[in-house]
Amino acid sequence: MHTPMFSLEVFPPKRTSPVGTIYDTLDGLNDMKPDFISVTYGTGKSADRTATARIAHTIHSEYGIDAVAHLTAQYLTARDVDEALAMFDEAKVSGVLALRGDRNSEREPAGVFTHASDLVCYIRERRPNLKIYGACYPEKHPESANQKEDIRFLKEKVDAGCEFLTTQMFFDNNLLYNFLYKIREAGITVPVVAGIMPITNANQID
Repeated sequence: MHTPMFSLEVFPPKRTSPVGTIYDTLDGLNDMKPDFISVTYGTGKSADRTATARIAHTIHSEYGIDAVAHLTAQYLTARDVDEALAMFDEAKVSGVLALRGDRNSEREPAGVFTHASDLVCYIRERRPNLKIYGACYPEKHPESANQKEDIRFLKEKVDAGCEFLTTQMFFDNNLLYNFLYKIREAGITVPVVAGIMPITNANQID
C-alpha cells in the first residue's frame, strides 16, 4: 500500500534572532510525525553550513526525526562542499537537498558548480550512499527557455544521482499533473513531492 511522504522545512533563525526560536518551532512540529525535516541553507558562507548542520543534528539526535540538509551550489568551491559534507556526516543527516541557489548581485559565483546537477554529481561521487534530493518546477524554471528544455535539464540531474524531487510552489493542481505526465514520458521515475507553503500574510499572495 502506498503511503504519502510528508515532510517539513525549517529556516535557521537570523543571526540577530535568539537561537532558541528554532527549538520552540521544532517542539511544535514534533507531534506531526513528519518523515523528515529539511533545514534550509544560505548562499554559501561557512556560518550557514554550521547553522544548518547544528540544527539538523538536533532534529536527528533530540527529536528522533530524519534530517535533510539543504546545500546551495553556485557560491561554493569543492573544498566548501567537502567541508559541508563532513559537517553533515557528523550531524547524521539522512540526505542532502542539492540546489543551485538564488542569484546574489553582490557576490560573484565560484564557477565550480554552475548547476544543481553539477553538485549532485559531486556529492554522489563522494557519498555514494547518501540520499540526494532535488528541486523541480511544474511551471518550468524561470531561466529555462521552455518546459521541454527544463525537463531535459531535470533528467540530467536525476541521471547524476538525484533520488527524490520536491516541487516549487504552484497554484493549480493541473499544472502538477501535466508536469508529472511529461517527466514520466521523459523517463524520470523518481518520487516527486509537492511543495506547499502555508499562506501566513497577504504579501505572500502578491
